[in-house]
Amino acid sequence: MALVVSLIVSYFLYNRIKRQFAATTQPIKVVAAAKPLEPGTPITADYLTQIDWPSNFPLEGAFTKPEDVVGRIAVFSIAVKEPIREPLLAAPGAMVGLTSKIPDGMRAMAVETNDVTNVSGFLYPGCHVDVLVTFRPDSGRGNQDPITATVLQNIQVLSTGERLQPDPSGKPQKVRQVTMLLTPEDAQKLVLAVNQGAVQFVLRNSDDQVQDQHRPVVLRDLQTFGPPAPVATRRAPAPAKPASAYEVETYDGTKKAVVKF
Repeated sequence: MALVVSLIVSYFLYNRIKRQFAATTQPIKVVAAAKPLEPGTPITADYLTQIDWPSNFPLEGAFTKPEDVVGRIAVFSIAVKEPIREPLLAAPGAMVGLTSKIPDGMRAMAVETNDVTNVSGFLYPGCHVDVLVTFRPDSGRGNQDPITATVLQNIQVLSTGERLQPDPSGKPQKVRQVTMLLTPEDAQKLVLAVNQGAVQFVLRNSDDQVQDQHRPVVLRDLQTFGPPAPVATRRAPAPAKPASAYEVETYDGTKKAVVKF
């Protein structure tokens, strides 16, 4: 009898645990992107879908209702079927356009450019650049050689001219302004660089995140080309001839001669 009671209790306990485990592992519906979302895109209902997500792996900032996402603006790129989370969106009520692409704590700054500094038109929104400046330091000692220094590295381009997205065909764009995403400190450096001399943008691979320390280049660094100048060498003095130890005077008649030994 005790064995029967024990089996019945075990059966009920097993079913209870099974139901609790199933409840905790039951997937929930979260809002995801139905098609790719680019930064600055206002989200409408046709951009949204719902996918299953394990309830025992909470996704911070996720949405369960599509209506909570409609009208918001994407700040970062969101792939198809990627869950849409609060950190990926601009604040509710944010304006459409460039402002929506600026994350909290960052700044956007436009800089004048030309065919040379914008890499022949191949700067486009989303690419990354280094910023160099060439200037002549004022040290109070008259004319100084110009210096070229790297002031910023791996800076993202937000827009080129009025375009927030690159040309789908990949054609170069001739623009007069480039807007970059900067920290407040980097924005100060860029303003100072623009006012000190000529600014040049150097295009880099967006996957290259390395930031090296570069020594500024001065004019004399450009003058170290060609074969090295010959180095003057001093010849060693010839050894002195030892003085003769003996001298003997000889006479041949009236003619005098000196013989050294």
